[in-house]
Amino acid sequence: MRLTMVGTGYVGLVTGVCFSNTGNDVVCLDVDARKIEKLRQGVCPIYEPGLEELMERNTKAGRLRYTLDKAEAYRDADMVFICVGTPSNERGHTDLKYVHSAADDIADVIKSLGPKQKPKTIVMKSTVPVGTTLEVKKRIRARVGPEILFEVADNPEFLKEGDAINDFNKPDRVVVGVENERTGEQFRELYDPFVRNGHPIYLMDILSAEMVKYASNNFLATKISFINEMANLCEAYGADIGKVREGMCSDKRIGHQFLYPGLGYGGSCFPKDTLACIMMGDKAGIEARLSKSVHEVNQKQRERFFDKIVGHFGGKTGVGGGPAGLQGKQLAFWGIAFKPRTDDIREAPALTLIRKAAGYGAVCVAFDPVAGENARAELGPAATVVDDMYEAAKGADALVISTDWDEFKSPDFAKLAGLMKGKTIFDGRNLYRLSQMRELGWAYYSVGRAPVRVG
Repeated sequence: MRLTMVGTGYVGLVTGVCFSNTGNDVVCLDVDARKIEKLRQGVCPIYEPGLEELMERNTKAGRLRYTLDKAEAYRDADMVFICVGTPSNERGHTDLKYVHSAADDIADVIKSLGPKQKPKTIVMKSTVPVGTTLEVKKRIRARVGPEILFEVADNPEFLKEGDAINDFNKPDRVVVGVENERTGEQFRELYDPFVRNGHPIYLMDILSAEMVKYASNNFLATKISFINEMANLCEAYGADIGKVREGMCSDKRIGHQFLYPGLGYGGSCFPKDTLACIMMGDKAGIEARLSKSVHEVNQKQRERFFDKIVGHFGGKTGVGGGPAGLQGKQLAFWGIAFKPRTDDIREAPALTLIRKAAGYGAVCVAFDPVAGENARAELGPAATVVDDMYEAAKGADALVISTDWDEFKSPDFAKLAGLMKGKTIFDGRNLYRLSQMRELGWAYYSVGRAPVRVG
């Protein structure tokens, strides 16, 4: 098939590359001239294991190309996938300006082609509030008139950053919202190479398909906030969340996934989609109480962890608090990306911790294996971002771990102790055993476990 991806961000690029790898002719469209030029040069704008190799292979084979020309991108396409950003504003409402702009551009091109063209299927791949795809259909119809034939569909993505290629090629399920069987068969043909492992394609109405995405992400966010709330209770009563988690998750009805205590969720999906559910509830007059609590627990988890840092150094936060505890202290931060195997720092807990520490007078030095460049641009003077994990620790009064990259799991503790001014670790990912830290003589604070104190 001839496919067009509107937007070369995370979703659009991964989707386009993977579709081209099964023999489809794919055009990736963007309005950013610098990004398109880099893509044409074979430079991947995001860090995603395996993606750049697939880009190179399919570009050389002539199945994948990049353009700024909207008419070229839409003219011969059988299916057009809208993969643009849908950010949340300060009130948590979804901003659809990029979706509307893409819809208007598509309408203008297909109108210029006239009624004799083969009907195109316009697919909403972006995560949008329920009802948006049908609103886009009305918007396009108003611009092209009744004589131009086209279909719309919703095809939500379920890609985990850091494992997106595997997720796309071997999906747990494919969800598609359509208005008729013909469009459904078009998707069956397109996704057939990806579901030969026996996993299903679910064809449903468009509104339900849109809701599946929100329901899925909101539930996973709920699991994360739940285990963090249990971790906080463990700290209060002296229990160990690691042992509690083992006992709880051995129940096959519960399972282990997304039940790891830590600093809470971040990234581009869970925060935005939880807020969108709250917004949709408010709009419909149905208070999304659970979603509101999930979001509140998540945001407070970072505050609780920061309180441990300030408290260790004799300061306090909150009303009447002050910067005395952290003033002049040097903190090393390991991990800035919201999760390992990605350079995505959107809504990353590390950003919150670094900015708060800098605001309290601390000197912050940070390292991340792949997100350093993004962090420098985002943090500015709030932190010095270096290119080596041990360099970040030089002269530090304490180390703060925010992302569970593999290289942080078994560091050279003797080397670390020789570089740092103080032997203190604040571990937001529970990477180390309490007995290990106690034996090595480190002051150690984690999540849902009793702190290890020295002296």
